[in-house]
Amino acid sequence: MVKLSGLALFPNLIRRGGRWVAGGWVSLSLLATIAPLAATAATPSPVPEATLAEAVPTNPTAQGQVLIVNGTQAAVPWMITNGQIGLADYGVTDHLGATLLSSNQPDRQPVQWFTEPGGAVELSAWVQGGYRYLDIAPLAQRHGWQVQPQGNALQISAPPAQVTAVRREALSSGDRLILDLSGPAIATLSGSADALTLTLGATADNRVLREAIASPAGAYLGLLTVTPVAGALRLQASANQPPRLSTRANQIVIDVRADTLQPHSIAWAPGVRWQQRYISVAGQPFPVYWLQLDPAQVSLRPIWTDPTTATGTAPLTTIAQRWQAAAAINAGFFNRNNQYPLGAVRANNDWVSGPILSRGVVGWNDQGQVRMERLVLNQTLTTASGQRFPVQAINSGYVQAGIGLYTPTWGPTYRPVLEGETIITVVDGVVVSQQAASTLGAAGLSIPSNGYLLALRSYATAAQALPPGQRVSLASVLLPATLAPFPNLIGGGPLLLRDRTLVLDAGLEQFSQAFATQAAPRSAIGTTPNGEILLVAVHNSPAGPGPTLSQLAQIMLQLGTTDALNLDGGSSASLYLGGRLINRSPRTAARVNNGIGLFLQ
Repeated sequence: MVKLSGLALFPNLIRRGGRWVAGGWVSLSLLATIAPLAATAATPSPVPEATLAEAVPTNPTAQGQVLIVNGTQAAVPWMITNGQIGLADYGVTDHLGATLLSSNQPDRQPVQWFTEPGGAVELSAWVQGGYRYLDIAPLAQRHGWQVQPQGNALQISAPPAQVTAVRREALSSGDRLILDLSGPAIATLSGSADALTLTLGATADNRVLREAIASPAGAYLGLLTVTPVAGALRLQASANQPPRLSTRANQIVIDVRADTLQPHSIAWAPGVRWQQRYISVAGQPFPVYWLQLDPAQVSLRPIWTDPTTATGTAPLTTIAQRWQAAAAINAGFFNRNNQYPLGAVRANNDWVSGPILSRGVVGWNDQGQVRMERLVLNQTLTTASGQRFPVQAINSGYVQAGIGLYTPTWGPTYRPVLEGETIITVVDGVVVSQQAASTLGAAGLSIPSNGYLLALRSYATAAQALPPGQRVSLASVLLPATLAPFPNLIGGGPLLLRDRTLVLDAGLEQFSQAFATQAAPRSAIGTTPNGEILLVAVHNSPAGPGPTLSQLAQIMLQLGTTDALNLDGGSSASLYLGGRLINRSPRTAARVNNGIGLFLQ
C-alpha cells in the first residue's frame, strides 16, 4: 500500500504532476495505464485545490456502473481517467450526501459537504456518455476515504464518525432532524412521500441511540428507529413529505416539509443550464424545474419507447438511456391501455405517429429554429380511377370512422384496434389483399417494408373501391405550411403562448372541459427571445395541487418564453438529466410513450 506524506489517510491515491493517480489497491497494470511510475518517489509539494484535474478526461482506465459505499451497493456510473475519480453527479448527492450549488462553469461544480455556507468544495466536472462526472478525489483526500475499483464496481470506504446527539426541531410548516457528529460522515438518504431511510457512516453510544428512539414524533416526522448495520447506522421514520438532506460543519440536517425545493442554477454542460426554484402565480408558489438550452451547442430529437416500434411505454429514464440522450422530457399523449401514441411524432421527416384534432405541436430543425403551431395533416388516398378518400390519421391510436394508415415505422405488425376493421395491404402502390380483422390471429398482420396497411373503420365505400390489384397513391399536406420545413415535430397541447400573447384555448384543440380546468403537475416546452429552448416541469404547490393550464402559461411567461406548448402532464410529467429524474422520485413517475431527447454536440 502506497503512503506518501500528507496522504496517510488516503492510501489509494498518489500525486503525479499536480493530479491524483490511483495507487495502493489498484493493480500495477491499471496504474501503468493511468500514469507512468517515476524511478524515484519524492514527497509532493501541496497544490491548491483549484488546480486539481483541470484537463478534460478521455480514455478512462477503469469504469463501471456500480458504487459500493461502506458496503452498501447502488447503480451509479463511475470512471477513473487522467488521475481523476469521476462519479456521476447524482451519486455524489444521493449516495455521499453532498449538495450541488449554483455554478457558471460546466467544468467546475461547487458542492456543500460538511462545510459552512460560503465554504464550498469545488470539484472538477466533465460530461461523457450522457452523464456528468464529478471528481471526488479532493473529498477523498480531505476526509481519508479509501477508493478501490474492482471490476464493474467502485468501492468507497470512509472512516466512521461518531454521532454525539440527535435532536428535533419543529418548523412553522414541517419538522427538522439534526444529527451532531464528531466529523464528516457519508450519508445516503432515500425517501418517499411517506417515509425516510438514512444510512450513515457513523457509530453512536447507547445513550445517544436511546435518546433518538425516545424522541417524540412530530407532526411531519414520525418516531425514529435506529439499526446498526456493518459499521454504520440506519435511521428510519415515517414522513408525510419527501425529506431533504443538507450538511453543515459536523452536522446533518434533514427537513421534512412541503417546501423543500433547493433553488439553484447550475451550468451542467456547454449549452445546458439546470435551474430550479419556486415561481408564484397570484400568490401561490409552484416548484419549477427547467433546462435552459442553447441550440447552437445541443441538439434535440424525438425519442420513443423502442426505435423499432411506435407502440409501448417505459419510464422516461429508460427511454432516454436507450437513445443515449443526456437529458429528456416527456412529450406527447398516449393511450395507457393499448400504449398507442395519440399525437404527432415526426423524426427526420418520418411520421412515427401523426397529428390529431388540430392540436399544438413544436417543430424544430438542426439549425436551432423552433416553431409552435396547431397542426393539421391532410392526407388523401387516390385510386387509379380517380376516387379519393381522406385518411384520418397515420400511425395513431386515435380511431374514428374512416381510414387509418400504418407504415413500417409503426412496427413490424399491426394488431387491429377495433374488431370490425377491414385491413388493406398495399405493396409498391398496389393493393395485394383485403382481410377482415376478425380473421386475424393474436399476432396481427405484418406491415410490408415496401408498403403500408390501411385500416378501414365503418367505411364500406372505400372497401369496395380497394380490391386486390387496385393501384393507389398517397398525398399529404401540412397546415399551416410554415411547419412543413421542420423535420422534427412533437405534439402536445394546448398551445399556451405565441409572441408572449396568451393563446390558450383547450376547446379549440378538442380537449375536455375537465382537462382544461384540472390542476396537476405539468410539462412544457418554450422558447425565449434570444433563441434558447426551455424544457420545463412544474409540480404540486406546497399549498395545494399543481398548476392549471392558465397558471402554467403564467409560469412560462415569468420564465421569459415568447412561445410555449403544454405537454402531457400529471404522473407523466418527467424531466431527466444525466441518469436521473430531477423533478420527482422515479417511484411516482408513470411510464410514457415518447419524449424529446437532448444530445450534446
